[in-house]
Amino acid sequence: MTSSDTPKSWSGRFSVPVAETVKRYTASVLFDKRLATYDIQGSLAHAQMLCEVGILTENDFSAIQKGLAVISQEVEQDRFPWTLDDEDVHLNIEKRLTQLVGDAGKRLHTGRSRNDQVATDIRLYLRAAIDQHQIQLRALQCALICLAEGHVDTLMPGFTHLQVAQPVSFAHHLLAYVEMLGRDRQRLTDCRQRVNQLPLGAAALAGTSYPIRRERVAELLGFEGLCRNSLDAVSDRDFAIEYCAAASLLMVHLSRLSEELILWMSPRFNFVRIGDAFCTGSSIMPQKRNPDVPELVRGKSGRVIGHLMGLLVLMKGQPLAYNKDNQEDKEPLFDTVETLSQTLIIYAEMMSDVQVNEAALRQAAQEGFSTATDLADYLVKKGTPFRDAHEVVARAVRHAESEGCDLSDLPLATLQTFSSIIEPDVYEVLTLEGSVASRDIPGGTAPVRVRSALREARQRWDHAGE
Repeated sequence: MTSSDTPKSWSGRFSVPVAETVKRYTASVLFDKRLATYDIQGSLAHAQMLCEVGILTENDFSAIQKGLAVISQEVEQDRFPWTLDDEDVHLNIEKRLTQLVGDAGKRLHTGRSRNDQVATDIRLYLRAAIDQHQIQLRALQCALICLAEGHVDTLMPGFTHLQVAQPVSFAHHLLAYVEMLGRDRQRLTDCRQRVNQLPLGAAALAGTSYPIRRERVAELLGFEGLCRNSLDAVSDRDFAIEYCAAASLLMVHLSRLSEELILWMSPRFNFVRIGDAFCTGSSIMPQKRNPDVPELVRGKSGRVIGHLMGLLVLMKGQPLAYNKDNQEDKEPLFDTVETLSQTLIIYAEMMSDVQVNEAALRQAAQEGFSTATDLADYLVKKGTPFRDAHEVVARAVRHAESEGCDLSDLPLATLQTFSSIIEPDVYEVLTLEGSVASRDIPGGTAPVRVRSALREARQRWDHAGE
C-alpha cells in the first residue's frame, strides 16, 4: 500500500477516499508543522497523566516517550517525513509514532481529540512567542533609553498638526515611545494570562468519559489554570485575537516612530542619521540613502492589522463548537508572531545606530515661533487674562513674521507696543532653554523632569529583567 493509499484515522466512515483536490485544499500540515515541538510537549504530558491514572501501562508510556524523543530529533534536524496524506501536524506525528512503537502509539490519543489538542498546541506556541516578545521589547526600550540619556539637553521642536508648537527635549520625545512600549508589554503580559489556560481534556467538545486528571496536565505543561467549559475550550480563539490586537497596537506605535524617522532622515529635516546597515541605495540615483527598514515597518503594520481583522471575521459567524473554519486561524497568527519578532529585533538594533544632529534640531526649534505660548504665559502671570494674552501674542507673531524674525529678536520697545506690562525679563522666557525649563511638572519636558523620568524608566527596565 502506498502512502497515498494509507487509510486516514477516520476513514472507516466513508466508502470512497478523499479526492486529491480536497486533500490538498484541506491539509494544514504545510504550515501547522511548526507546532510540532508543542504538539510533542502536549503529548508527553498527556501520556504521563494517562499512565499515572492507569489508562496507559508503564511499558506503553516508556515506548511513547522514546518514540516522541526520536520524532523530536527528526523535527529539529529537518528529517521528519511530513506528508499531505496525514493532513496535519497531529496525524503526521501520530502515524510516525505508531511506526516507531506500534500499538502504544495508537493508545496515546485516548481521552483527547484533535480539537483540544490543536487548541493546546497553539496556546503553548503563543505563550512561548509572548515570552520572546517581552525580551525583544525590553531590548528596544533599552536602546531608546540609552539614546535618550545622551540628549536630555538637546532641544527640538515639538509638533502638533506637524506644525511647530513648543520646544521639547529630544529625550522627552523618545521617552514617549518608551511609555507606549511599556503599555504594549503590559498588554502582552495580561494577554498571556488568558493564553495560559489548558484546553486539553475538553476532547472533541463535551469532555471525556475517561478518568483523566486535567489539573495534572496543566501542572506538567506550566498552565495557570483550566479552560472551564469544554465547548468554549475547543472552539474559541479569542486568546489569539487578543494577542493580534496587542500586536497591532505595538506595530502602530512602531509605525508612528518609523514615520518620524523617515521624516527626520530627509534633508528637509536632517534631524537624525540612521546607520548605513539599515539603509539602502538607489539603482539610478547614487546620492540616495533610503530608510527602508522604517518604511517596511510602516508597511508591515498594515499587514498585522489585516491579520487581526481576518481573525475577527473568521470567528464572527461560527456556531459552537469546533468548525473547520478554525484551521484558518494559524497562518495569520504565525505571520503576526514572525513579523512582530523580526520587527522588534531589527528595531532595537537600528535605534542603537542612530546619530542625532543636535544643531539641526535646535535650529528647527527656533523656527515657527515655538516660544509664543511662553510669551502668553508670561503675560498671564502678570495679570492678563489668557484669552487677551493669546490675542496680544498673535499680533506680535504677525509682526515678527512680517519682519522675518523671531519673537526673541524683537526689540523691547516693539514688544511693549503690544502690551505695556512687558518688561526686560521677557527675554528669559523667549529662549528655548527658558521655555523647556518652565515645564517643570511631572510628565513635563523640563530637563530636571526628563532626567527623573529617565531614572524611573531605567529602574522599571532593570526590574523587568529580574
